[in-house]
Amino acid sequence: MLISPAFAQDAAGGAGGIVMQLLPLILIFLVFYFLLIRPQQKKMKEHRQMLSELKRGDRIITGGGIVAEIKKVTEGSDEIEAEIAPNVRVTVVRGTIASVIKPSPANDTQR
Repeated sequence: MLISPAFAQDAAGGAGGIVMQLLPLILIFLVFYFLLIRPQQKKMKEHRQMLSELKRGDRIITGGGIVAEIKKVTEGSDEIEAEIAPNVRVTVVRGTIASVIKPSPANDTQR
């Protein structure tokens, strides 16, 4: 007899009970979206933009850690010709470029 009133009370607030059960899941998803998914999408967008703006003379770092200077960029192609040492040129796939080294005033005076 003690259980019957408890079931009756739960059945009356059925719609509110479902919302209260789903609320923590929705909050967890929102936290994941704003802390993990959205920043990663923004970072990927910036990387794609950086790859599309590559030009001759830029210094790059590949995903493997090789530092090179771009010598030839072919539009519409994924391949870039880069010089890793004097008179040593390699072909690099655009997607493997990790970052572009920004020239600093100290580096310009050393050359």
